[in-house]
Amino acid sequence: MSNPEKAADKPEPAAKPKKKSKLVLILVALFTLLAGGGAAGYWMYTQRGAEAAAAEPEPPPKPGVFDMDPFIVNLADESGNRFLRVHMKLLTWDEHQATELKEDVVVAARLRSAILELLSLQYAAPLVTPEGKDELKKAIAERATETAGEELKVTDVLFVEFVVQ
Repeated sequence: MSNPEKAADKPEPAAKPKKKSKLVLILVALFTLLAGGGAAGYWMYTQRGAEAAAAEPEPPPKPGVFDMDPFIVNLADESGNRFLRVHMKLLTWDEHQATELKEDVVVAARLRSAILELLSLQYAAPLVTPEGKDELKKAIAERATETAGEELKVTDVLFVEFVVQ
């Protein structure tokens, strides 16, 4: 037999799949995988940013200032001839509270009366020291908060004028 006859008798082997089609298939799968991973990463990044923005606390409100008329009181010293002249401002939790306090005449009058009673119980010797003034500030803030109730939260007391004579 000749070579041409041998070739005709043998069936032709099945066509080999092209290597290019496998390469294209692998590239498409790889691209899809990378695109999905990138989209998932972007989604996680934006969610983390949204959580961080939501977790940031709001800044505290701007404190309000309630300016009180000056007080002149006799001190509780034994001699009875010492007095205190003090002009103070009360810092409230926010501006809204200070505005409400200015408008509510009854609460402002009760507040002034309570502070006046507190001041008249003081002695001259402790008031001339920085520690004594700090204690008086704390006592005024507590008394003011107790007297005004829910309407007022005094956070600090600022002395504009403070004279012991």
